Amino acid sequence: MSCARVDRPPPAEDVYAAAERRRAARALLRNPLLHADGPGAEDLRLVRRHRAELTKLFADGLGYRLAVEPAAARLFKAGLGRDPTRPALRRSGKPFTPRAYAMFCLTVAALTRCKNQLLVDELVAQVRSAAADGGVDVDLDAIADRRAMHAVLGLLVDLGVLHERDGDLEHWAEQRTAALLDVRRDRLGLLVAAPLGACATVEDLLDVAALPSAAGGARVAIRRRLAESPVLSATELTDEQAEWWRRNRNREREWFHDRLGLDLELRAEGAIAVDPADELTDVQFPGTGSTRHLALLLVERLVDAVCDGETADGQWRTVATGAVQAIADEVFAEWGAGFRREYREDPAAALGQARDLLVAVGLVRPATDGDWQVHAAAARYSTSTTIVEPGAQLPDDGFGEG
Repeated sequence: MSCARVDRPPPAEDVYAAAERRRAARALLRNPLLHADGPGAEDLRLVRRHRAELTKLFADGLGYRLAVEPAAARLFKAGLGRDPTRPALRRSGKPFTPRAYAMFCLTVAALTRCKNQLLVDELVAQVRSAAADGGVDVDLDAIADRRAMHAVLGLLVDLGVLHERDGDLEHWAEQRTAALLDVRRDRLGLLVAAPLGACATVEDLLDVAALPSAAGGARVAIRRRLAESPVLSATELTDEQAEWWRRNRNREREWFHDRLGLDLELRAEGAIAVDPADELTDVQFPGTGSTRHLALLLVERLVDAVCDGETADGQWRTVATGAVQAIADEVFAEWGAGFRREYREDPAAALGQARDLLVAVGLVRPATDGDWQVHAAAARYSTSTTIVEPGAQLPDDGFGEG
């Protein structure tokens, strides 16, 4: 007697588990070093619960390595290589200077040979020693180097590598206050993201870190671009990547939505990754504040200026430096009264900050002689204004889409 085989449908996906994995993946992309005594403690519990699935997701999907420890989790994000638009930030929001980066490396080196608890002045002595060993000229009695060191200490506290047990670290740079620090060695060992042995220069280190995994190829390279920077331009893809993108771009929309909660807007010139929750980014645009307002006003006029222009690749169009300045002058003449005081006093610096923001989100890139190149995706942010009488119904202009 033979029995007929009954094909059973695969078990339905646990939507709650999928939502937890998506939340954990987003938390790691937003904050690659989660620790148990920080604001990401709940996210860390989810990472630990779904460790196997997340490890596979990041390895196969983005070529990233995930390390999960009892009290910390580290996503080793390789990033996009030589990308200057994502610097380390001081607590004030200002980017690290080259001096601060050098001090960061020296401090990490010093911490590897320090005891688990020490005074900040003891750490300073170890940093001096590490600088002497490395042939780096450091003067921690000078206020500039002390401020750079203070920025590093603040970042290491925020990362959970250092914990201020007692004292006043906040005013150390200016007032030489004392502070007792705990060193979390398990987290210290998770800081360095790339192998150092084969790298002779900083450029080597950046290039090695940004290499896609051997199994990923075009898929990993393109997904990294969309995960790390919101705009994907087809002209910047290699022939292999462009072919893969042409065949798989519709399928990628589902992958990004299901795994990371991102919506892909597919365009002829490439794609834009949009986060409906407006949280998975370190650069908000559009948003509040004079810099973002100015950038948005500039985008509107830049799009108008280039909409009829000629372009070589169909995606980037050039605006001459004189035209950029004329557009900026128009914006300041019309809207300058609403900007903060320092912007009104120094329009050139304000324009530079707005340009840096637009470069960071992939809508503008600098060209020769101060010209700007504007990406076709900037048209998405071109706004129009309609003035209506009080109490009148607003027109349906489609603004809710983006």
